[in-house]
Amino acid sequence: MSTFEGGPLATGPRPRDLATTEPDLDKFGFAELRRVITVGLVCIWCTLLALPRRFTSSYSSFADAAANGLIDAFMRLGPTFVKLGQIIASSPGIFPDWLTGPARRCLDEVPAFSSELVRLTVSEDLGRPLHELFISFEDEPLSAASIGQVHACTLLDGREAVVKVQRPNLRQQMTTDLRVLQAIAQLGQRSSWGRSANLLGMVADLSSLTAQELNPVLEAWNQQRFRDKIGAFGDNTWITAPEVYWDYCGPRTICMERVRGIPMDHFDEIAVRGVDGELLLRRGAKVWVEAVLVHGPFHGDMHAGNIWLLEDGRACFLDFGIMGELDNEWREVVRDLYFTCVFDREFLRIAQAYRRVGVFPADMGTDEEIGERIGMILGPLLDSGMASVSLGDLITSSVVLMKEFGGTPPQELMLVGKQLLYIERYTKELAPDYAMITDPFLLSNVFPEAAEELRARTGTVFPD
Repeated sequence: MSTFEGGPLATGPRPRDLATTEPDLDKFGFAELRRVITVGLVCIWCTLLALPRRFTSSYSSFADAAANGLIDAFMRLGPTFVKLGQIIASSPGIFPDWLTGPARRCLDEVPAFSSELVRLTVSEDLGRPLHELFISFEDEPLSAASIGQVHACTLLDGREAVVKVQRPNLRQQMTTDLRVLQAIAQLGQRSSWGRSANLLGMVADLSSLTAQELNPVLEAWNQQRFRDKIGAFGDNTWITAPEVYWDYCGPRTICMERVRGIPMDHFDEIAVRGVDGELLLRRGAKVWVEAVLVHGPFHGDMHAGNIWLLEDGRACFLDFGIMGELDNEWREVVRDLYFTCVFDREFLRIAQAYRRVGVFPADMGTDEEIGERIGMILGPLLDSGMASVSLGDLITSSVVLMKEFGGTPPQELMLVGKQLLYIERYTKELAPDYAMITDPFLLSNVFPEAAEELRARTGTVFPD
């Protein structure tokens, strides 16, 4: 049997391996002009091709057909536009339903690139031909995404694994595309809709997230950090993330433990298996909340394809290309929000927390007045135990409010709100009566004394 002593990251990543760089989006030259023409022609052509399918397919209207044609164009135009489609799919409050629905295809219908390029990339990264690295390597990908795709393999020691390989020539292509989107956003910002949607901010966020995702080493490192913290308090045994196999990682390649399961939005199959949906949600949300409020790095892209129910009943976080981490000041703000909503309804605390980070200007009123207003809105809803109360909406609304007053909230705070909204969407299907915002179990390791006191008083069950 062949032996393999390990690739360039066998001893783990070095600081320089984790660095990210964002491109200058204000540059615009011949390459960008040529790309604008290409983008325009592809979008027009694909949309026109889709319109006649209104009469031969299940499209409900010409708008539906045109939207699907536009998404066809995004698929053809490559990773940046696929990412744009994913943002549209995840922003139903900003974009119309007839567009967000078709855009969901960008989450799970991305075309794969050739197995020859996959094999070449892995071989170059690890310095050996594939037959000296693996007992077996499957050319057909298990999944394909905007940045890379995943292939099953068997390591030389018999472990089943997957290799996630980055698409070739990504950085220059995505830099050009981001500059094109920046130019389009600058034009769109002149309209009232463009300003309300904050198109320039959307492109800036896309650029920042892309810089993270273009560094697979950083993704693997974040995955390991997140996985290592799941059991930090000695519990959370029903939640996991795949182990990273650093021996088989390289600049464009991540190798990890293979897991088997179904995405979190396969609601019918989850029900058929007899899984307790509320219990599943509580365990997974608890791990994520602890990451945000205690450990630091938290998963920042929790769409259903990245959260699986495994065959052994555990839930598993996947795909750590987008991660967030609040600084200490903002982490305290979110901790104050949670403590107030779950434990004591002391809304003055929220007002003071917002004031500390500049959400409210000095002349808006006293902390007591603001706290009273917040309490008049939230208090009755929380006290009634309504499952519809959304902490995700509360946080994202805070971001919007701060921007209106000229503040600059961190991108990570919006990531927190978006992930909470993902969890709340799963709640509507798996446990519609579950009120996540008032569940002390989620905070049993964060505020143990307060959580235990509330558990004892209310009879709330804390599962293992």
